[in-house]
Amino acid sequence: MNNVYFGHPVSLYGTVAEERLVYEIEKEFPGCHIENPNTSTHYMGYQRYKFEKGIGMLYFFEEVLPSMDVGVFLAFQDGMFGAGVYREAEFLEDSGKPIFEINISGEISDLILDESRFLSIEETKERV
Repeated sequence: MNNVYFGHPVSLYGTVAEERLVYEIEKEFPGCHIENPNTSTHYMGYQRYKFEKGIGMLYFFEEVLPSMDVGVFLAFQDGMFGAGVYREAEFLEDSGKPIFEINISGEISDLILDESRFLSIEETKERV
């Protein structure tokens, strides 16, 4: 396990809570590289795909997630997953990679995907 992807709502980007959760993931997976989508590199990749292919999220599915070994995902506080975060988790699970859920307190547990926790793109946009 070398690369751990941290999927989380964009509303958490650049916050103290995001920093704390990255720290908790680092404690759980010592020595691993934490791939945080909240970087200028990923922002530029997303924008490039949005311009070239019409769907920015394809960047993550085609260029980022295939090289990840594990995924750790954060839902919104009501337990619902945004569309992109859910699909990222689903991609890794379908690729045979272990996926985990982290809550806002930093507790990490196995993630069992459940469509009842999936928000549509429109519902996700309303929250961020």
